[in-house]
Amino acid sequence: MTGNRPYRQAGGQPRGARGTVGHPYSALNLRLVLALFGLVVFAVLTWLAAAADLLVLSVLCGIVVLTAIVDLAIIQHRRRARRRAEPGVHHSLFE
Repeated sequence: MTGNRPYRQAGGQPRGARGTVGHPYSALNLRLVLALFGLVVFAVLTWLAAAADLLVLSVLCGIVVLTAIVDLAIIQHRRRARRRAEPGVHHSLFE
């Protein structure tokens, strides 16, 4: 029993909390690199599947490409917000 203290789940953030500009929820630069990698790989796979007349596979890979594009837009939006909040601060790949 924790006594009168409210229960907090393990980790650094309280239940239901999302990241802020000061304390990001994810490593945005690393997430950007991974989204770009996924975009390139699945764009090539989409093209190869379409060239081989594999319609279902090309549609599935195309959906992943569209998801990567949306993820890139969200990442860039959050990076711009962080840049406005912390002008002149350069972040490494893993923060």
